[in-house]
Amino acid sequence: MHIPDGFVAPQVYIPAYLLDLGLLIYGFGKFKEILGEKTLPYLASLSVFSFVLMSIALPLPGGTSVHGLGVSGFSLLFGPWVSFLCVSLVLFLQAVIFGEGGITTFPLNSIGIGFLGSFCAFYTYKVIKAYFKDSFALFTAGFISTIISALFIALILGIHPHLFKDASGKPLYFPFGFSVVIPALLLPHIVVGIGEGLLTYLIIKLLKERVSRER
Repeated sequence: MHIPDGFVAPQVYIPAYLLDLGLLIYGFGKFKEILGEKTLPYLASLSVFSFVLMSIALPLPGGTSVHGLGVSGFSLLFGPWVSFLCVSLVLFLQAVIFGEGGITTFPLNSIGIGFLGSFCAFYTYKVIKAYFKDSFALFTAGFISTIISALFIALILGIHPHLFKDASGKPLYFPFGFSVVIPALLLPHIVVGIGEGLLTYLIIKLLKERVSRER
């Protein structure tokens, strides 16, 4: 799902950097509020887990890839702002160290996966929990957050050949339109979303059991 360098126009990624920086600064304030001796080991463990999941990427037609996220469990345990900050740090390290994603496209990956994924998971869970069992709400939160993140990335990529062309009409950046990139991203991420939903349920269940035993 990471967008690599060269696929996004400066007219898109420069404003995205400004927006993402503002969101990250605010998120850092929320992070400091919950940071402590008890929360730090869990934050570190989930960050490493998310890093590993997103590092296992399979290439897809249309110029992107499919991988797990580990975002929704993070968001439900520590809140969407903390999840957004930690996931964005994971995305930045992957871009710098392993070339997963790009430096120019980092803010779009951060917003799409970190911000939208975290907030969609958090509020989907709150809404679904009011009407259904907790297990179903956890699964749905993981599934929906994955699909929304994939859709955001698809829309960002798919709009480029329509907006940025040379004099002959050839795309300057990402070459495939919505008819290619939306199914290329959303269809495989349905499977990823199912896995993300199951992981979210298992992570929350295991950590709740561990906390209850420690009490």
